[in-house]
Amino acid sequence: MSKTKSKFDDIKIESEKLRKLWHQEVDNIFDKIDFMSRSHNEETLNFLQTYHTTIRKLISEMNETVKQNDKLLKSIKLSEVRNYQSKVKEYEDLPEHLDSNMPTLVSKVDQGKELSIEIGDFRAILKQLLQTSLPADVSRLTKTIGDLKDKSRFIATIPTDYKLLWGVVCVGDAEAWIRGNNRNITRIDVQGTVKDTVLTTSLFRPDGIALTRVGDLIFSDTDSNSTTVKIVRQGKSETLIRPPGGWLPLGLYCTRSGVILVNIFAFTGGHKIIRYHGHTIKQEIYNDGQRKPIFKDRLGKLFMSENNNGDICVSDTNANTVVVVEKTGRVQFRYDGRPARKKEAFDPRGIITDALSQIIVADYNNNCVHITDQNGHFLRCVDDCGLEAPYGLSVDSGGR
Repeated sequence: MSKTKSKFDDIKIESEKLRKLWHQEVDNIFDKIDFMSRSHNEETLNFLQTYHTTIRKLISEMNETVKQNDKLLKSIKLSEVRNYQSKVKEYEDLPEHLDSNMPTLVSKVDQGKELSIEIGDFRAILKQLLQTSLPADVSRLTKTIGDLKDKSRFIATIPTDYKLLWGVVCVGDAEAWIRGNNRNITRIDVQGTVKDTVLTTSLFRPDGIALTRVGDLIFSDTDSNSTTVKIVRQGKSETLIRPPGGWLPLGLYCTRSGVILVNIFAFTGGHKIIRYHGHTIKQEIYNDGQRKPIFKDRLGKLFMSENNNGDICVSDTNANTVVVVEKTGRVQFRYDGRPARKKEAFDPRGIITDALSQIIVADYNNNCVHITDQNGHFLRCVDDCGLEAPYGLSVDSGGR
């Protein structure tokens, strides 16, 4: 009886852990829905504003044309009448009805059996499957959170031509763009075969690479004439963003909504994270509520990633700290690596988040990867895969 009671006590403990994990996952689902709704709202309003501006301009042009036609009707000059050309066709292509692609939130509730919710292309489902016996339920519950967390597998080592590798961005599940100790950016497959190469004009090397929402490569480019963020379209590089004068573009990240985050640095201004929508600056993140700098004022770049709830997770390599700020720019928390109790000082570099909103950061000094939950609570270290000075991180389309 004692053993049985102890076993069910263990089940209760694990059940409470799973309760928290499931509640967190539900919160993540609704955070994502809220985020997608806000993104759709912003895109739709921008589209409608552009359309509205175009209509007002056309109305002004039409009024001017009517005035010119009135003058022409009263003209006695044959040459003016003969040279007249109608402008009606210029306005025929304007759509009469505007489709703004408003998203619809759809929910289905089958009490005790199924819950589902969807918006756009995103859908989440929770189903209850009745088991025929208690042992089956107990078996499912006793698969502990520790079992789920502690499994890490070494999949492959991919050879490259770089002596030093500084960055990686996955393309699908079988290719990646990489950058290293020269000015080139290379696209390789899992065998290391070079699929494409982008030659940059950077003085030393591009400091940041990322993929846009549609899969175009963007990179920081600092040459003798200018400092820009460039985009590669159809094999050609063109300027996408020009940071403010005197600022150097370093780290890059593209959010799920298509917004581009650019880490810029100036010797007289320190570090900033700029949120760009197209060419337009939407937000600058650099000071906390007391007007103190969020990031340490040294040249080392910031690594960035966006979590499912919209938080921006930043590896501040100058402060040896991970800083997480919410969408408004307010600091949520800082993680200094101490809970991992590693021998060397914490040295964060590449940073990513996963489907569970866990924050994963490379620790260059300790040859490992730290994993925390979205609130900065330490979960574990991955230090059993033979990592050596890990620097860049990226998640492929398969979640690896």
